[in-house]
Amino acid sequence: MLKRLSMTVLAACLALPAGALAEDLDGLTPEQLLPIAKKEGSVTVFSLSSRIAKIEKAFEGAYPGVDLIGLDMSSTKQIARVEAEQQAGVHAVDVLYIADTPVVFSKLVKENRVVNYVPPRIAGELEDRYKTPLLTQRLSTKVLMYNEKAFPDGAPITNLWQLTEPEWQGRVLMVDPSQRGELLDLLTEISLHSDEMAAAYKALYGKDIVVEDGLEGAGDQFIKALFENDLILLPNSDVLNKSIGDVDAKNPPVGFGTYSDRRDNEKEGWALQVANDVAPANGILFPAVLTIADKAPHPAAARLLIDFMFGDDSPTGGPGFEPFNVPGDYAVRKSIADAADSVKLADLKAWTIDLAKTAAARGRVADLIITLQ
Repeated sequence: MLKRLSMTVLAACLALPAGALAEDLDGLTPEQLLPIAKKEGSVTVFSLSSRIAKIEKAFEGAYPGVDLIGLDMSSTKQIARVEAEQQAGVHAVDVLYIADTPVVFSKLVKENRVVNYVPPRIAGELEDRYKTPLLTQRLSTKVLMYNEKAFPDGAPITNLWQLTEPEWQGRVLMVDPSQRGELLDLLTEISLHSDEMAAAYKALYGKDIVVEDGLEGAGDQFIKALFENDLILLPNSDVLNKSIGDVDAKNPPVGFGTYSDRRDNEKEGWALQVANDVAPANGILFPAVLTIADKAPHPAAARLLIDFMFGDDSPTGGPGFEPFNVPGDYAVRKSIADAADSVKLADLKAWTIDLAKTAAARGRVADLIITLQ
């Protein structure tokens, strides 16, 4: 009976006008999508995470006959490539696994370069804020990280303003925010929380902060002070993680990285740990989203992949989500439990980015950074 139903669905979908196909696919179950996806043969995804390689193996095992082509690519590069290809009339990618959501919203969503899709199977589990305007698969981080072997008594930083002091001159690291939009989002969020940054300054130094002319508040003043204290900008997170987390380091730096990179401590010889007890916050939480590219060449396989990457109904999420069920990554599906060794989401001292406010302020902060580099 299921086979007959699947063939009926396949025949019906293939007979649909091209403009109507996506809308009709949205309501199908994975079982109904599968025969159409097999007919398409493959699905291409740009991924912010190298863990897409594990998803590729699991997806192809679950759905033989559908080849997953996963390309590890930063969010900044994804946005630039999709814009360039679509402007040239090229539609080669199906799914974007992407962060940098303020820019995705302004450059891709508003320009109708992506299509939001929420799998019916999990829609009822998700809060509305995770379903629109972009579908959030998990929450990730850019937070202050330190070397727990070199500092066995805990993080050496308890207030962000300490990073601007002589002791930490040239010893604070960050991936270049012009190359990784999530770091620009971090600095933008610091700028937007000026009142909290001013309060943290007074708590540390016992006096009110004096904000220089031309700056919009204590957040901007912190960014300026951080750059003037010889903030080190790096090309990628691999260099950052090794520099901070090297187990043999005697006096390692600290830096703003990805909490979930701690999963590689044993394999890489790192001792990365999150500095959580930091005033006024240790960084940001931001959404990692899944969205379908406009005119995706494999629309059924794209929807099947997105459904798969939300995991099964087990506490770990099964093969479709387990690569992301690590300390520092937080599922938005209520049925999936946080990793046992993770700071609980409610206890993580990070700001959650406001997509609209961050998008509006981002350009101003980017201009400020240019003047400081």
